[in-house]
Amino acid sequence: MDTQAETVTVEQAIANFSAEVAYWREVRGMSKKTLAAAMGYTPSYVSHMEAGRTKPSEDFARIADEQLNAGKAICNRWCEYEAAKARAHSPAVPPPPRRAEQPYATGTALVVEHDAARLDYDGSMYRLTMRRLLRNTGNDPITRYLIRISVDRYPGEPERSNEHYRAHPLTWAELNLTACSCGEEMLWEAKHDRDAFKEVWLLFENSEGRFPLYPGESVWIEYAYSVSDYKWGRWFQRAVRLPTEHLEVQLDFPLALDPVVWGTETSMTSEAAPLRTAPHRHDDEDEGRRTFAWSTSTPALHARYRLAWKFRARPEPSTNHEELG
Repeated sequence: MDTQAETVTVEQAIANFSAEVAYWREVRGMSKKTLAAAMGYTPSYVSHMEAGRTKPSEDFARIADEQLNAGKAICNRWCEYEAAKARAHSPAVPPPPRRAEQPYATGTALVVEHDAARLDYDGSMYRLTMRRLLRNTGNDPITRYLIRISVDRYPGEPERSNEHYRAHPLTWAELNLTACSCGEEMLWEAKHDRDAFKEVWLLFENSEGRFPLYPGESVWIEYAYSVSDYKWGRWFQRAVRLPTEHLEVQLDFPLALDPVVWGTETSMTSEAAPLRTAPHRHDDEDEGRRTFAWSTSTPALHARYRLAWKFRARPEPSTNHEELG
């Protein structure tokens, strides 16, 4: 066990275990209900485990690892938790109690009126730009918004993927994350910082003041970040985690690569099926770009939409997967 692992507290180990389970479930495109059924647990148990409200167990770790084909990554997190518990039994300063964390604010109800994702590829680097029109239908002001960045270069080979990101982790410097709301820069803070998985709070504030989203108000937010194609697979997934009225995706590639795109959709009640409508293709000979656009209205909550591509002028030998949010 490395030095960093030896400094992990019990509370941190629980958070790491929860994040690991959530990461692999999202990568595999499974809902909590589907995973629970496959594991023989209740959906609420899986939900509590991912929220860190239930302590990790060996049986849960083993079965989750098997069902999610996580290459022992979840089991390793359980071992980290057990090691942290053993250290905690030694005389030491007790860790601070874990603060109960609400997703946004008590009494809030976020609705996404419009969700637009644009992915640009220059031949070596992807830049994702997300624009969302958020509406607060609740009773309390919203001061932050949670986003997720999750990558898997080799989804069919979890051990290879884990090894890849251990050697080449995502870094904040390369992500170059930027965010704004109505022209105002948004500060951000990391919630989970893992080799291939990040969760980030975008804050409705900056050095000049605060601008909460009050009940009844709507606001556009935009955030963007970059990932090299060495760490980004040729899949892009959108998961509907909040009530959403309209969702659209645009992919922009170099025309010289001769890209082709297809997609699937998965819901809580059905397995992956082809998208009901095909992505629209447009070639711009002058700019040397090929774009694909796809959209849907009132997508089902917890639905997942995956767009995949290949470059016929530059074949990829292995299957890749990417999920961002």
